[in-house]
Amino acid sequence: MRKTLIILISISMLFTVFASPAFASKNHPSTEGNTNMSSILTYDDMINELEKLEKKSGGELEVTTLKELGYEFNQSEQNRDLYVAKIGDGPEKVWIQGRIHGDEPYGAESTLKLLKKYVNNQSPENQKILEELTLHVIPMYNPDGSEMNIRQTELSDSGKRIDLNRDWAEDGFEAVESKAWYSYWADVQPDFGIDIHHQGLKEDAETGDAITMSLGVSLAPNGPTLPNLEDGLYNDVTRQAQVHVYDSLKDYGYTNIDRYTVGSSSSGFSEIDIHGGVVSAMMLGLNFNGLNEEEHSHPAVFFETSGNTRDGNLGQRGRGHNIQQNVLGVHNLLHGLATDEVYDADPERWDEIPRPEINGYFTDHSGFIPLD
Repeated sequence: MRKTLIILISISMLFTVFASPAFASKNHPSTEGNTNMSSILTYDDMINELEKLEKKSGGELEVTTLKELGYEFNQSEQNRDLYVAKIGDGPEKVWIQGRIHGDEPYGAESTLKLLKKYVNNQSPENQKILEELTLHVIPMYNPDGSEMNIRQTELSDSGKRIDLNRDWAEDGFEAVESKAWYSYWADVQPDFGIDIHHQGLKEDAETGDAITMSLGVSLAPNGPTLPNLEDGLYNDVTRQAQVHVYDSLKDYGYTNIDRYTVGSSSSGFSEIDIHGGVVSAMMLGLNFNGLNEEEHSHPAVFFETSGNTRDGNLGQRGRGHNIQQNVLGVHNLLHGLATDEVYDADPERWDEIPRPEINGYFTDHSGFIPLD
């Protein structure tokens, strides 16, 4: 029996591949903290691309704003419209979001490339996805932070900076974007979620090779929280989803994938178990202001692409490769959901994906929890 899923995804789509041997070597391209912002997608660029794709789709792609949909909270703190694109007419709903952190641009670029792929290419594989799934795509969750090239957003009344990825919490929802997107999520009630992020430059703990992507679940598999949700269903499904992604990408040129951890070789590594994150709140079935009285929930995963504007530009070749790997990863996951192949994966193979040894769980609810 098909298990429904929601994928929060922020990913870049099929881009011309500029694979570079630099990703196979120990040394990263030099960034020196500088980023050429002229090549980074802007808010206006996103709107223009969405409008072009909607026109070209002949009605298959629906582009709208939360204001047009009649939501009470419908703009950003700096009064920018919040855009969402919907494509497909399948029974399973997948939530894909990008650029919740403004200085992590590939999520927006990737989701737009993904939409372009489905508008332009009517292959049997793409048709299967659109027949079985309905995609709710948010290319730029945080338009203000994106325009300012900062991780957070700024509250209009105080200037306080808010990390939108930590604002879906009982004592949160300080930013209007959080109220807006939560209201839309509560109405959509997705089945799977994908969230696309960036991380700093990192190396394989054993080989020293540059990592190009880390796969993660914000409530650690087999950790303090996830096994207790839905009788362990989400603990299995999230691992199955990431195993499916790993299998689809591990042989893609100059790609080096591991599991997401925080920490360092000197301080030790931990997995995260964050209750206040957006995708965690989705899995926990957060009911804010009575908008989710049935406590709808769903599994969700995230991707972490190496390199961001905080660290500087990886270079055009690195950018093209990393966008492409994200697009392929999301597309293959969507196809796996549409065909049920995701559920054929062995969740225990999650342990085959490389990861440094961990000493516990980094949480926002119980402090540091040792592995024992």
